[in-house]
Amino acid sequence: TYPTQMSPRVIKLIIRQVGEECAAKGQAVSETLVAFMVKAVVLDPRNEFNVDQILTKRDVQNLIQLCVTRLLDTTNPSLSTIKMQVYFDMDYANRAELLREQRRVLEGRLAPLVRDITDSRPRVPDEMMKVYQMIVSYVLLSSGLGSPTDIEVVREATAALQSIFPQTALSAFISFSKKDKEQQLKNLTMLVTGIRLFNRECGNGGKGIDDLPAILNEVLPSATRTMEDSLNTCHVLAHCYTALLESMHEDQHRHRQLSSFKLKEALFNVRQYEAFLCILMSDAITGAQEVEKMNVQFATTMEQLKNIVQNKVSVDTKDVFPLFVAICNVWTGFQNELLLLSFLSNMTNNLQQFLEAQSQLFPEEVLTSLLEGVTVKTDEERIRETMEWLFPETTADFDQLLIQYHGFCAYAIGVKGLTLPGNPAIGILKHKDRCYVFSSKESAYIFAQDPDKFIQLTSRKSKRTHACILLINALLFGFFSSIQTRSADKSLMKPTTKHDSSTQTDTHILPPSIVKSYEWNEWELRRKAIKLANLRRKLTHAMQTDLSHLRRENSTQVYLPKDVSTQTKHENSSNVPRPQIFLAGLRGGSSAPTRMVKVDLTRPIDET
Repeated sequence: TYPTQMSPRVIKLIIRQVGEECAAKGQAVSETLVAFMVKAVVLDPRNEFNVDQILTKRDVQNLIQLCVTRLLDTTNPSLSTIKMQVYFDMDYANRAELLREQRRVLEGRLAPLVRDITDSRPRVPDEMMKVYQMIVSYVLLSSGLGSPTDIEVVREATAALQSIFPQTALSAFISFSKKDKEQQLKNLTMLVTGIRLFNRECGNGGKGIDDLPAILNEVLPSATRTMEDSLNTCHVLAHCYTALLESMHEDQHRHRQLSSFKLKEALFNVRQYEAFLCILMSDAITGAQEVEKMNVQFATTMEQLKNIVQNKVSVDTKDVFPLFVAICNVWTGFQNELLLLSFLSNMTNNLQQFLEAQSQLFPEEVLTSLLEGVTVKTDEERIRETMEWLFPETTADFDQLLIQYHGFCAYAIGVKGLTLPGNPAIGILKHKDRCYVFSSKESAYIFAQDPDKFIQLTSRKSKRTHACILLINALLFGFFSSIQTRSADKSLMKPTTKHDSSTQTDTHILPPSIVKSYEWNEWELRRKAIKLANLRRKLTHAMQTDLSHLRRENSTQVYLPKDVSTQTKHENSSNVPRPQIFLAGLRGGSSAPTRMVKVDLTRPIDET
């Protein structure tokens, strides 16, 4: 049973059932792919689904069946395009994200070892030696220069560590706080790494250290060429498919001949592949530029270090330690670039699998036969054909404008269903704060007559062609945001257009009304009042003598002495009991001897 409205709970149930039915038919699909397919099917107006409508059991079964059917159609390039979009959105990360994730993973792996080092409290020499060995292992694992199981590598790292952190310094290290210990471990890692790299450069040691600059200089050009070859192949296919689709619109006979082929789906497939490949290519070029800078920086720093050390027995730490740290940072940059290059190569290789569907539909011999008598134009030729129409000299920040539909012609997508590259030199139409480009002057004129009509037409076209949704960024967000494991908005996010602006205002619009005698402090007002009260009781005395007559006037003002008394303690007194002693028998009695009795009735001191 299903709830009546299409809530997130219903969507999750539908996604789960679609995945189970696909798995039962031998096709494993991810939850993200199913979610995107459900979204595309619901948005397709031909299926007559309404997000706010009340769903019957039949509607749900119909939706599930449509999704399963399209997910099982593995020969359709449209499904391959959707899979490619989902894969790229889930797996791609820019340079900063990838390096941040790599650091997080490395810190997670080293966390148990760091905990053992920082929590240890060695007391005997054997325990101190064990902690020192753990520090050596941490330095090796954190730097990535050799394995801690290699005896020669451990011996070399231990020697470098002892030169800056002898075992006698462990007692001071143990007294540090946990945070200070962790920071000390990072500092020791950088210094030991710099020392080992310097020794390797001088021909002393370097066991387990690969020549990363040489490896990068060899691998980077090869990876870039591979991407360029794939991009060129993709351009050729896109140009061929575009030419065939244009010929269908111009010739009805060819339209009947080619209507059975999935040319549009194949064009969307290669255009999406081209867009993703351009992103990877840009990252690879950025990496090559960074490696070139780091090669220069590494050689310069190493030369400075050699000039300082030379053949000296000892050098000042303040001169060499910063250079050791700089060498370590540059080497870490080499390691990061190697990681990024490996990631980009894997992404490029994995994207190839999503071209198989269109390559099977259009083998080289089939495509060659279809192109007989058809003129194939490149994107550059199409742009050059329109270069003489309009020029953007009068528009400020022309290159920074955010173009809709990924820079494709807004008219061709909506009317012809083609992803023709737009030419900004023709002119950019700004409609409702959105910018559109066109592939020809005629297309721009027709679109400008009723932009809203063609925008709606493009929206309907994109919803019918599921692979085109992400390609032209024409999807409205918010429907499935609660069930996607990773937000698709990230890949569709518009870049923010920035510009410089300035504002000037008057310094003081109103005349100043500052009361300098105002005091907000109550105690300051009290002090002023006391001062005025005291001045009322003061007298001013003046005197003049013959010696000072007609010379100058002198005046003196003094405070009269006042009586002051101070009481420091309060008076107190104490009393002792009065002695009360009685003597009896002094007068004698009837007996001959006199017997005296002394009675002491004095009260004790504690009872007074």
